[in-house]
Amino acid sequence: MLRVGIAGYGTIGKLREKAVERIDNAQVVAVFDIDPPKKVKEGVFVCVNYDELLEQNLDVVFVCAFNHVLAGFTVKALDSGLHVFCEKPPAKSTEELAEVIEAEKRNTQVLKYGFNHRYHYSVIEAKKLIDSGDMGPLLWMRGVYGKAGSIDYDKNWRNFRKLSGGGILIDQGIHMLDLMMLFSNSTFEKVNSFVTTSFWDIEAEDNAFAIMQNSNKVIAMLHSSATQWRHKFLLEMCFEHGYINLDGILSGTRSYAPEKLVVGRREFEDITHAMGKPKETTTWFENDDSWILEVQEFFDAVNGKGKIENGTSLDAFNALKLVEDIYAHSGFYND
Repeated sequence: MLRVGIAGYGTIGKLREKAVERIDNAQVVAVFDIDPPKKVKEGVFVCVNYDELLEQNLDVVFVCAFNHVLAGFTVKALDSGLHVFCEKPPAKSTEELAEVIEAEKRNTQVLKYGFNHRYHYSVIEAKKLIDSGDMGPLLWMRGVYGKAGSIDYDKNWRNFRKLSGGGILIDQGIHMLDLMMLFSNSTFEKVNSFVTTSFWDIEAEDNAFAIMQNSNKVIAMLHSSATQWRHKFLLEMCFEHGYINLDGILSGTRSYAPEKLVVGRREFEDITHAMGKPKETTTWFENDDSWILEVQEFFDAVNGKGKIENGTSLDAFNALKLVEDIYAHSGFYND
């Protein structure tokens, strides 16, 4: 039985606990949070600090804490001989993350980062179709990931730079950037961007606009927003032979639902349909197993039954580096 500890027992920590409960031969035995939980499951020990958590004869640690401690917690766990599953963003900066990667190199434990969007069924099916080559080379990508904020959005810890490293881009937009690199099989070398606070009285950004280009001249556009006023997820990709749209994504609140995959084939007016209105195939998805699927991959790697395919330290570094490049080009944090 693998003994699991959770550092950061908030909403995400509890979601990870539920996922662990569905894994054979794994059990949460200890948790730590700066706001000690008043209620835990029977047999779970509540630790007073992170060091005490690491002393609980653990095999695995899930790091679900504030961004400013993610890198340090991960390094300490790896150097303590523990396997680590860390939430995104992987750190506040690539400089911090580089220290984690050095710790990964000097140890043999498994390290995985939580980019659960990769495990949504619409994303999985889109990736299969792209990799088959049936759609031809990728031409361009356009993504929007927006949220409605909330009545107390300005008080959320994610908007305090000392804790988070940034605002909506590093918190939510990083998922879209990761998917863009996943689908294009590349990083983006050229970046132009505008980052701003449009509405909220916060020290971080509430909107980020970026246009990026990779070495294959594929251009990607991103708008990450906390002033969408309606939760929205949309990733459009055009290829030589057609297009793929990821429209909506399932979540616990289902506020980004429905989740569907739209595939259209390029047709000109001399084929079967009017130009500009090709035949489309739409697949709807009703289940979100992304949390359990990525945790299962992690435990399979821990048990020697596979390796980390998604959420590697390189994936994490590339995503965070792109976030940094967008911030740097905009000059928003040049203070």
